[in-house]
Amino acid sequence: MIALVAACDSGSSGTGAPPSGSAPANPNSVAAEPLPSDAVDKAVGQLDDLVNSMMESTKIPGVAVAVVSGGETKYAKGFGVKDITTGDAVDADTVFQLASVSKSVGSTVVAAAVTDKTVAWEMPIVEALPWFALAEPYVTRTVTVGDMYSHRSGLPDHAGDKLEDMGYSRDEILQRMRFMPLDPFRISYAYTNFGVTAGGEAVAVKAGTDWATLSQDLVYGPLGMTSTSSRFVDFERRADRAVGHIKEDDKWVKTPIPREPDAQSPAGGVSSTVNDMAIWLKMVLAQGKHNGQEVVAPDALLPAVSPQIVSNPPQTPDSRAGSYGYGFNVGVTEDARTQFNHAGAFASGAGTVFSILPSGDTAIVVLSNAAPLGAVDAIAAEFMDLVQFGEIRNDWRDLYAKAYAPLSVPEGELVGKEPPSNPAPPQPLPSYVGTYANPVYGPAEVVERDGKLVLEMGPGGVRTHELAHRDGNTFTFTLLNENAEPGSISQVRFDGPRMTIEYYDDEESNGEFIRR
Repeated sequence: MIALVAACDSGSSGTGAPPSGSAPANPNSVAAEPLPSDAVDKAVGQLDDLVNSMMESTKIPGVAVAVVSGGETKYAKGFGVKDITTGDAVDADTVFQLASVSKSVGSTVVAAAVTDKTVAWEMPIVEALPWFALAEPYVTRTVTVGDMYSHRSGLPDHAGDKLEDMGYSRDEILQRMRFMPLDPFRISYAYTNFGVTAGGEAVAVKAGTDWATLSQDLVYGPLGMTSTSSRFVDFERRADRAVGHIKEDDKWVKTPIPREPDAQSPAGGVSSTVNDMAIWLKMVLAQGKHNGQEVVAPDALLPAVSPQIVSNPPQTPDSRAGSYGYGFNVGVTEDARTQFNHAGAFASGAGTVFSILPSGDTAIVVLSNAAPLGAVDAIAAEFMDLVQFGEIRNDWRDLYAKAYAPLSVPEGELVGKEPPSNPAPPQPLPSYVGTYANPVYGPAEVVERDGKLVLEMGPGGVRTHELAHRDGNTFTFTLLNENAEPGSISQVRFDGPRMTIEYYDDEESNGEFIRR
């Protein structure tokens, strides 16, 4: 109907103007139908049962939940334990690592800097970081803070994450981005932690400080978020904090490798409580105001929660598209209501999510200390169904469990395969020894120790892998880190001066390391 009206208005007969004294309505500006006055309270009344049943079915150690509506905290509660080795209970003031929910929190930090006119969403990264470069000169000159926060720079999916696992610093990772291939600029979506980090770092440098201090000064301090920080050391010092847990033999255990995300702090380094996050959610719902005072200007916040690029194209003509703003997922619910949200996940033990329904003036945040399996996402989705419809419309638990399942699968084509019964022998081990180099992943040193080959990677060879012979010139090593699940196996194939490492044969690099 809108298209037909537009076509009529553009015709040559008549003026196309509305009658005197009236104005055309913009259908996109019509607010959603009001919710029943008791919709939120009824949904809140079912939260205990939702969380308890989820914890019973998944056995995740700890969860905290908060709900805000109408400018009030309607619910804030902890469930389970912070650490299964101590049994200490989770409460609403227990600090959790937020993982990628940090992107949305950090987006409001940038919006506060935009409010202060320190920066603009349209500021080129090189204006603050003149040393920064990407593979194409035009993109280097042009890519902005907003491009990075909307994942439309063209960088590969999760660009730089493996460099972080190798021990490289934030600056070293950002400098190596110039060697990564690019997809088409501003029309390609690929989720990149270090793209967002480049944007946040540029804003902090422009403001003359570091990211964690900027976040404290512009958002955490003004909002009174006293248990929130963008520094890992602050999280470690909290007495009331939840430690990460992973699954071993189908049982939850305390993670052996705590997640230290300072290198990507703007994208994944925030730690907070549900009580603090409730304050932040109320600020976002109030379009940047806290206790009547403006923390973020509405016109600086609105672009962040507006679609900037399609992140999830529709699969059928009758399905909805998903979009990404600046650090926020932006979509439309089954009830035709705009919704902002973001999830976070650390394989070492964090699953987090928040969801905001502006037309209902309502939001929920769910934090957990377990490796992600879709539990927190399902709780938030079930709650939002109850708010909108008075019932749970979808099997969110099954949908999210299936969506997260691939994240727990070990990497490598040799996983689960038996070694050859009669392998070809290797060359003499000294023939493999030497320094190999890859533009993205840097130098890799192969040394011989006690009759075995050892692969040393990262700055100063900080990451070491003992190579096991597989067949001929092929060796293997196992690995476990934030991006490699337990049981992951990587092949290492030698071919003259060329060493190809399967784990690093990805969108960022071809995995080839050439002997110097």
